[in-house]
Amino acid sequence: MNRVFQLCVAWLTLVSTVAIADDWPRFRGQAGSGVASDSDSLPNAWSPDSNLAWKVQLPGPGASSPIIVGEKVLVTCYSGYGLDRKNPGEIEDLVRHLVCVDLTTGDTLWQKDIKASLPEDPYDKSGVSSHGYASHTPCSDGTNVYCFFGKGGVYAFDLDGNNLWNAGAGKESDPPRWGSSSSPLVYKDTVIVTASAESQSIIGFDKANGEKVWQQEATGLDGMWGTPAIVRIDARRTDLVMLVAKELWGLDPENGKLRWHVKATSSAQAYASVISHRARVFAFSGAGSVALDLGSSGDLDDSKAVWRGQVSATYASPIRHKSKLYVVSRGILTVVDAESGKRLKQMRLKDARITGNARFGSLDYASPVVVGDRLFYLNASGQTYVFGLGDDVQQLAVNEVTTDREVFWGSPAVSNGRMVLRSSKHLYCISDKSETVLPRESFVANADNANVQAALTDVRRRGRGGRGSQAEYAKPANDTRPDRPRRPTSVGAEQGN
Repeated sequence: MNRVFQLCVAWLTLVSTVAIADDWPRFRGQAGSGVASDSDSLPNAWSPDSNLAWKVQLPGPGASSPIIVGEKVLVTCYSGYGLDRKNPGEIEDLVRHLVCVDLTTGDTLWQKDIKASLPEDPYDKSGVSSHGYASHTPCSDGTNVYCFFGKGGVYAFDLDGNNLWNAGAGKESDPPRWGSSSSPLVYKDTVIVTASAESQSIIGFDKANGEKVWQQEATGLDGMWGTPAIVRIDARRTDLVMLVAKELWGLDPENGKLRWHVKATSSAQAYASVISHRARVFAFSGAGSVALDLGSSGDLDDSKAVWRGQVSATYASPIRHKSKLYVVSRGILTVVDAESGKRLKQMRLKDARITGNARFGSLDYASPVVVGDRLFYLNASGQTYVFGLGDDVQQLAVNEVTTDREVFWGSPAVSNGRMVLRSSKHLYCISDKSETVLPRESFVANADNANVQAALTDVRRRGRGGRGSQAEYAKPANDTRPDRPRRPTSVGAEQGN
């Protein structure tokens, strides 16, 4: 009887583990890798009329990505203010939203509306207007969902939409008023938020009640918009690793204290997120790339780097598949050997619509995802490129879900054989319905390309506040934020070590 009970427990544990593994619970899915484990059935081709499971209107735009928890899709948006640069409206009317949609049917299950807590950065010039007021992807522990709304603070909801708690993360502004976009993470019982603009801080909140467990301040967070990675070094140690301006930092996720730091690249701005494989981390910036094996503490010298490379990235984070890294930047896919950092191949995305300009660079913020042996990449105009990742990378298809005027800034979410895309107006779900897709030329010929370009004209001029350049992120004379240390407090610093 005990043996039967043990087998039942083991089976239930396995089922539970598989269910969790199939979720896409945070920015770029499990471990922030961008790799889906259960969706090989996704089709190579789709269109507005084929292999589109459902389409749902959203209350407003956003640059955040959707997540998937069980049968629920969750995404953040904003409305009421900042929808039109020429006529932004009244900032007092700004509202943020968390929307929950059924993954199978597309039915909206619930929506939570959160009135903005003022003051907020205004929607003008080159700043938050380049991406709006919902740029942080929510995260989930499988039971609750946690949202970071910048100056609006951190909110926790259960999966039925009940508000559990909310907490502030700061009301400050970074010098150019670009805002923040780093997404929250869950580590054990802590929700970790990078409030780079709001308080130049990394903050840990108790996920049960929102109480602040720890806070580490650092001016080095200026110029950082990527999401940290939680990297398991061994059975006793896990590091919170983040790419900031010119450096890589490794923090203790239990208290936020700095364990190590090392020179990364010469870039004064860090947009892309770090990825990891076992205890090795890979970081790409606008001025090169670096791979580092973790395990050391303190100020690491350049010799600790496994390699340093010349391949750069803009906004999209890299992705790893087998022995190779893939980086998409400015309409070019680059293949990099993960062991040496050597550039193996470059190929331009065929027929890609321009979403940037020479001054500001590409406005394609989404990061690629890998499903089986295929890479899917979504650009801002709504084109999804599909590549086969064999010995020689091949472009298999270019797909679009709409011909309407919409901008796609979030990264895809993938789970249970479905891919969810978010635009400035809708959520779209793609699945294999065994439907015939017309040749791409037929679809593109009917697309209102001028309409798509009109949607991007304003942001193209600004280019996310000019972030495409590598100008030094300097503190202006009128910056009245408190003086803070360059890096977080180091482990043992209170003892003078």
